[in-house]
Amino acid sequence: MPTEFTVRAVLFDMDGTLIDSTPAVDRAWATWEERWNVRLGVRASALGRPARDIVAERVPAADAEAAFLDIERLEVADTAGIVVLPGVAQLLASLPADRWAVATSCSAPLAAARLAATGITPRVLVTASDTALGKPSPDPYLAAAARLGIPPEECLVIEDAVAGVTAGRAAGCATLGVLGSVPGETLGADAVVADLAAVRVQRRGDLLTIVLDAAVLDQPAEEPDRKMSAT
Repeated sequence: MPTEFTVRAVLFDMDGTLIDSTPAVDRAWATWEERWNVRLGVRASALGRPARDIVAERVPAADAEAAFLDIERLEVADTAGIVVLPGVAQLLASLPADRWAVATSCSAPLAAARLAATGITPRVLVTASDTALGKPSPDPYLAAAARLGIPPEECLVIEDAVAGVTAGRAAGCATLGVLGSVPGETLGADAVVADLAAVRVQRRGDLLTIVLDAAVLDQPAEEPDRKMSAT
């Protein structure tokens, strides 16, 4: 039996979930590492956190703003090879426009550049420029739910990064992981799929039933009452 989530809205991460920006992200951060004599220790595309926070942990406080603006410029300038991931166009087309949002760790200029490159046009977009705290704080997903006018416990968060799943769970949302950045078993999501081609939507009045045709993992939530329904 496929896993199903019955919710009222879907909150998406962007990079690694809706779009593949991995080569561009890694190119930009590799250049930044050389310029600032810093080593991230992991692939930048797997972090899933705001660049400002990543930078602040790795350069002196006096240099943090300049270092952040440098990586922002590098990333905004490089959208080569960014593509929409499998199943995304069909899934977004099947959702009512006022029932989905994007909450990304990108800054506003970077999110705008990547969305323009891929043609995705969310009515509600929350970026790292919009909240005081980024993922893994729940703030981005709380803000996205609030802008849709739907309680977070009635939303499904779809994410590819541990920080994003952590943020979604902390916001009180059900969580669906997408493989790519990290192994599925490390995501901590309620269920995991290979990509969004395995996800379809059934509309039942005011509710959306999100059906997973090929779940990779089906992990029972530690707190099952925080979802409207998940089976």
